[in-house]
Amino acid sequence: MRILNLNYDRGIYTLILQLREDTSRNVGRLGVLHLTSGYYAYTGSARGSGGFKRINRHVDVLCGRNTTRKWHIDHLLPITSLRSVVVSSTDLDLECAVARGIGITREHIPGFGCTDCSCVSHLHFSYKYEDMLDAVMQAHRDAELSPEQLDAADLV
Repeated sequence: MRILNLNYDRGIYTLILQLREDTSRNVGRLGVLHLTSGYYAYTGSARGSGGFKRINRHVDVLCGRNTTRKWHIDHLLPITSLRSVVVSSTDLDLECAVARGIGITREHIPGFGCTDCSCVSHLHFSYKYEDMLDAVMQAHRDAELSPEQLDAADLV
């Protein structure tokens, strides 16, 4: 899969992933996490020189084309499927604001994806896809961003 025709190059993104069955997973220094089947939203920053190409890397890890385990999310991606990606073009550092916003209504996975900040988590859980998507879109809007949702079907 590859992201096609992005009309922007940098910003904040949230991957919405589906885990089909309960599992336990070793996630580096976080240790073993016990994960419930459902939907997980991971929020990250793509404000560096590669911009939204970072999403392509995540998709490559999810599909098994990249076996490097550099970030916490790299341990979760291979056991999930991608449902959608919410992207917001910005040069502002709003990754943590979006992650906190999602955490207002969705359960957080403590310590996940936030080793370089003081957030509780950058990974959140919901039993329902629609509830997760609503929370993600609202968090991006609350950070004064203009989010765009890309469904997995829009990704090649």
